[in-house]
Amino acid sequence: MSVREQYSESMSLPESLSIRNISDIFSRIVSLFKNNNSVVLDIPEKAEADLSFVQLIEAVRRHADSNDKALALAAPARGQVLKVLERAGFVEAFNGEDTKFWLHEEVKP
Repeated sequence: MSVREQYSESMSLPESLSIRNISDIFSRIVSLFKNNNSVVLDIPEKAEADLSFVQLIEAVRRHADSNDKALALAAPARGQVLKVLERAGFVEAFNGEDTKFWLHEEVKP
């Protein structure tokens, strides 16, 4: 087990993932990263999301990676979260790492 995997924490997100509560979600994620090398987010199946949630997760993901930490999703994006990713053009612009993160799919060369 690597050091990165050794210090991991899960976080269940609320069903509302929108601009109205994005600062609270951000604060909770940042707090978990203070004492953990990786954070796994559990997005409810019926979560309602908007673009601010996707932007937050992308920013946190990049920041974590640049600090040798990891962010992961407990399950692939689905429902409203997947719809936001598709409508905003993220899915068609995904690289291999994005596909692995958001959809839990490996991209073969």
